[in-house]
Amino acid sequence: MIFAIALGAGVPAYAADAGFTRFITSLWADAQQAGVSRATFDTVTTGLEPDYKLPDLILPGRPATGAPSQAEFVQVPADYLKEGSIARLAAEGQRLMQKYGPTLNAIEKRFGVPAPIILAIWGRETDYGRYTLPYDAMRVLATQAYVGRRKDQYRTEFIDGLLLLQNGVVSRKNFRASWGGATGLTQFLPSELAKHGVDFDGDGRVDIWTSVPDALASAAQQLVNKGWQPGVRWAYEARAPASVDCTEGVPEVKKPIGDWLREGFLPVRGQKLTADERAQPASLLQPEGIYGPSFLTTKNYFVIKEYNFSDLYVLFVGHLADRMTSPLPFATPWSASTQLRSRDVEAMQRHLTRIGLYKDKIDGKAGMLTRAALGAYQKSAKLKVDCWPSDAVLRAMNAAH
Repeated sequence: MIFAIALGAGVPAYAADAGFTRFITSLWADAQQAGVSRATFDTVTTGLEPDYKLPDLILPGRPATGAPSQAEFVQVPADYLKEGSIARLAAEGQRLMQKYGPTLNAIEKRFGVPAPIILAIWGRETDYGRYTLPYDAMRVLATQAYVGRRKDQYRTEFIDGLLLLQNGVVSRKNFRASWGGATGLTQFLPSELAKHGVDFDGDGRVDIWTSVPDALASAAQQLVNKGWQPGVRWAYEARAPASVDCTEGVPEVKKPIGDWLREGFLPVRGQKLTADERAQPASLLQPEGIYGPSFLTTKNYFVIKEYNFSDLYVLFVGHLADRMTSPLPFATPWSASTQLRSRDVEAMQRHLTRIGLYKDKIDGKAGMLTRAALGAYQKSAKLKVDCWPSDAVLRAMNAAH
């Protein structure tokens, strides 16, 4: 294929950073082994400089200059799942379902992923292509490989990005990305495009930047490759019984939906479930602990979570998909809870780790495992058990030191 890179295109000129330059030079051996030519490597890396304003960087000795972290992890559900945003995207999704009807039907027939789910991913990721990705992808990938929290992963992504450019899959000018290096209408990392990309429009190339059929089919293929089960809902909103044990809200606790119902969970709005639905294994999700809505989440919930590892992201995509066929919002409103700062959640995670209740990452994100561990701590400390990281719980932990 034609090597479509213009020297330095899209890369601003910055003062040389000697440490970064040495790091980039050190990548050549791995890039060469992966099949990157010297000409490609030199063309892309000449003049390349790091962007220390990206979020999620580890910058020893430097002040925190990064942008705010991912919205999924710093906003409370009511802020992230704004009714106005979902209603607007749902209306546009209904219009696009008509516009791309034959394509979406063909994708659903081939992959078994419903059209609303695919459209909802597109809507959440780039506002159906209206959102212009702000960063030069190779600069992001190089910076994250150099000083990001997941250096090894981004080292590979940088090399895969070089291969995309070398093979003419995308031009340097069009290779724009989010701060995390995801690119295209449906936001793929370079390695994901290599694994899941689909040429659905039949023009001989995978183009997730300008071809809607390719972008949507590639998203469907990624879900299928990660275990999507046709005919299974992503989740069921349910009313939890007053006796609910919120520490059960972890992926490892799975029961047939029928068992949850026998324990007192009620599908919202009197929804009747079939025998097959009742037999589906599901986990409990309470994004705000005992406050706000509760969900019984299926295997497909966790497949969407593989696309973006955030409960709020999956809730947004799943609910947006539902809203394309039904106008109903969540049956239970989100609470007026406040979110602790990331450093406070990190302090909680460290305390929970020290006392043996938490074994996952110290990342300042109040995900399923953190909320369940908090609930276990609240039980042991004779506090109200709500599985929500609050100032009151943090004060109790600090007093126990």
